[in-house]
Amino acid sequence: MTGSVRRAVLRRRRPLAAALAGIAVASGVHAAVAPPPPRVPLLVAARDLPAGIVLASGDLTEVALSPDVVPDDVAPAPVGRVLAAPLRRGEAVTDVRLVGPGLAEGYPDVTAVPVRLPDAAMVDLLRVGDRVDLLATDPQGGGASVVATGVPVLAIPRPSRDGEGSGLSGRLVVVGADEGEVTRIADAAVRYFLTFAFAR
Repeated sequence: MTGSVRRAVLRRRRPLAAALAGIAVASGVHAAVAPPPPRVPLLVAARDLPAGIVLASGDLTEVALSPDVVPDDVAPAPVGRVLAAPLRRGEAVTDVRLVGPGLAEGYPDVTAVPVRLPDAAMVDLLRVGDRVDLLATDPQGGGASVVATGVPVLAIPRPSRDGEGSGLSGRLVVVGADEGEVTRIADAAVRYFLTFAFAR
């Protein structure tokens, strides 16, 4: 029985080999013509980047990723924008990482408001995410009053090398304020010195 099966296989070995070769060729052709998986370009941090810098082209690198892993809120043109929070190497640049309208997305009903604090050394104590009370101090010695309480620090832009190009002292800080606080903060920023205290 075994001998007859072996003889039958031997008689048909050439047709079998041809058939197997045909299957292998067909599989290879199918693999060769199958389209590659789709990829989309994405700008990511070329290295670890600190908050407050103005993004340059050398800070970013382009990678190709599958569309299903690309974040929905990718910033379309991040070069020249101020980075609001640190980025790790390989991390995508999204709207919430840049100083701008998208900065307050994590805080409902909050508007991003830039304020200038006259003491630049005090600003070095702040970190993005801190909550502070803003106080208006009368430079003529008239005392201080609370302008806003518990506002989140959204960004701390770095000063440019030319002193921000305005001749003004101090440092800019971007805070999140509700509708009623925006007007008070703007008014106090014009008439008084603003300072802060860490909120409880």
